[in-house]
Amino acid sequence: MTDALVPFTADALAQARSFSGLTDEALRVRAVTAARDKTFPDLWAITLAYLSTDTSGGVRTSPHTLRAYRKGIEVLVDHARDHAWNLLHPGRREPGLYVAALTSSGLKPATVMARVAAASALYRALRWAGATDADPFADVKRPRDRTKGIVKNPPYRPEFVQAMLEHADAQERALVLLMAHAGLRIAEALAVTWADVDLPRRRLLVAHGKGDKARRVPLSALLRDALSAWQAESGTRGPARVFTFQAYSSAYERLRKLALRCGREHEFRGFHAGRKYAGTQLYAATKDFTRVAGFLGHEQVDTTRRYVEVPEDDLDDIVEHFR
Repeated sequence: MTDALVPFTADALAQARSFSGLTDEALRVRAVTAARDKTFPDLWAITLAYLSTDTSGGVRTSPHTLRAYRKGIEVLVDHARDHAWNLLHPGRREPGLYVAALTSSGLKPATVMARVAAASALYRALRWAGATDADPFADVKRPRDRTKGIVKNPPYRPEFVQAMLEHADAQERALVLLMAHAGLRIAEALAVTWADVDLPRRRLLVAHGKGDKARRVPLSALLRDALSAWQAESGTRGPARVFTFQAYSSAYERLRKLALRCGREHEFRGFHAGRKYAGTQLYAATKDFTRVAGFLGHEQVDTTRRYVEVPEDDLDDIVEHFR
C-alpha cells in the first residue's frame, strides 16, 4: 500500500476498488493485521477506502479533509506505537490521555479537534472493515475554542483581492473571482464547465455542490468580463472544463505563486478566505444571513455566520436613532 495522499477522485476510487474484491473475512484480516502492527500506510488505505465508498461525501471528499484525516491518523498511530496502545481494544482512559497529550503539546484547540475527528474516522473505518467494535472517541471530551472562527481565519481584505487581480493572467483572474465574487468552493470552481456559464443571464450553475446539491449563483460584471476574456483566450466551449488544471494542489500552487508575484505571499491563506470575502460582501449589502447561506450553498444559517465578518460598529447608526 502506498502512503501517498490520493489527490484525484479517479485514483481514490481505484484504490477503494482494490478492497471491494476482498471477501469480508479477508478485509477483516487485513484491517486487524494493520491495526495490530500499527502499519500506518495500510490503516490510511483502509480509511480512504471507507471514506470513498461508505460516507455521504464519497469520492468527492475534499482534499483538505483528506489531508487533515491522513495527518491525524499518522499522529494517532505514532502515539499508539510510543505508548503501547492496543488499537483494536484501547483502554477506557487512553483516548482522554491522547487528547490531553495533544493539548499539552501546545496545539490549538481547532487542531486538537481535527486530530480527534481523524481518529474517529479511523475507528469508523475499522468497524466498517469488521476489525473491531470499539468507538473510543465517541465520548471523549474535546477542548473548547472560544475564539470565533472568523477572527482566526478572516476573509481576504479588498486590497489583497485587488492586488491578485492586477497581477493575474486571464485564467487566474477567473479563478480568483469565482471564489471572491461567486463564493464557490475550490472543488466547485474546478468542476465548472463552460456549459454551466450563462453570461447573457448573468448566472452560473454549480452542478455538483457540497453533498452533490446544485445551485445557481449570480455573476458580477467583473467575473463575467474575466470569464469572457479567458474563454476567448483558451478557445474552449460547451462541456469543456473552464480551467486547464483540475487538481486542488495545482490550483493552490497557481494562486500561491500569484500572491508571490504581488509581493503579498504572507497574506495568502488558501481558498476559503475568498469564499468568506464573497459572503461578507453580500451580507454587508443585504444584512440577511439566509440569503447569504443560499448564495454560499450552506444548509444551515449557523454555518454562514462563521463565514461572515460583521463590523463591531454594525449597529451604531441604528441605535443612534432609538426613541
